[in-house]
Amino acid sequence: MFSGITVGATYALAALGFALIYNASHVINFAQGEFIMLGGMLAVAFTQWGLPLWLAFVLAIVLPAIVGVLIEKLTIEPVKGADTVVLIIITIGASLFIRGLAAVFFGKNTFILAPFSGDTPIAILGATLLPQSLWVLGGTALAVLVLWWFFTRTLQGKAMLATSANRLAAQLVGIPTDWVLLMSFALSAALGALGGILLAPITMTSYDVGIMLGLKGFVAAVLGGMGSGLGAVVGGLLVGILEALGAGYISSAYKDAIPFVLILLILFFMPNGLFGGKSTERV
Repeated sequence: MFSGITVGATYALAALGFALIYNASHVINFAQGEFIMLGGMLAVAFTQWGLPLWLAFVLAIVLPAIVGVLIEKLTIEPVKGADTVVLIIITIGASLFIRGLAAVFFGKNTFILAPFSGDTPIAILGATLLPQSLWVLGGTALAVLVLWWFFTRTLQGKAMLATSANRLAAQLVGIPTDWVLLMSFALSAALGALGGILLAPITMTSYDVGIMLGLKGFVAAVLGGMGSGLGAVVGGLLVGILEALGAGYISSAYKDAIPFVLILLILFFMPNGLFGGKSTERV
C-alpha cells in the first residue's frame, strides 16, 4: 500500500496535467510523460553540476514549463482548429522529439537522485516506508492545494475554468483563450516535472522513463474522468495501489499490464470515469 500510494501520487500529477490541457483544448497531450522525465533528468544534471539543491529543483520545474510553452506555440497554435486526432498525433511527435533530444544530451544510462532526507526506512505497523515517500506525498498534496487556490481565488484561474466550461462564451466576454491554452501547457509541464523530481530518488530515471509514466498517468485521468481534477488525483492513487497490490499478490511480471487491463474495463463499463460528467449532444 505504501509503495502504491507513493507511485500513485506521481500518476496523479501526470493525470492532473492531462486534465488541465484537456479542459483548455480537448487535446490529449501524450508528451506529458516526457515532462516527468525532464524533471528527474534535469534535477540529476543540475545537482551533478554542483548547483544548490533548491535551485536545481526550481530550474528542473521551470525549464520543462518553458518546453511546454514552446510545444504549444510551435506545434499546437499553428494548426489551431485542426481535428483532435491531428493534435494528438502532434503531441506524440513532440514526445518522440523530446525523448530523442534527452537521449543525445543526457545519454542512455540510468541515473538516481539522492534522497532529500536520507534513506533510513521508517517502520510503521510492520511495514517500512522510505522517507522519500513522504516527500512525494507531501509534494503532491501541496501541488493540489496550490492548484485549488489558483483556480478558486485568482482571476487567471477562473479564466481557465471559464474556458474549460465554454470556450466560445469565454472568448465573447473577453477572456484570451489562447493565453489560457499556453498557461495550461506550462502548468501541465511543471506538474509533470515535479512528479519526476520527487520520484527519481525512489525509482531512478533515464531518458525513456516518461513512456510508461505518461501512459499510466493517462489511465489515471481516464479512470477518474478525463478533465476532472478530483478524478485525476483519485484515479492516480487507485492506479498506483492496484498496480502495487497486483505485483505483490499476483506477480511483478504483470505490474505494467495491470493499468492497461484497467483502462479496457473502464472504457467498456464506465467510459466517463469515476467523476466524469455525463454529456448530451443535440442532433
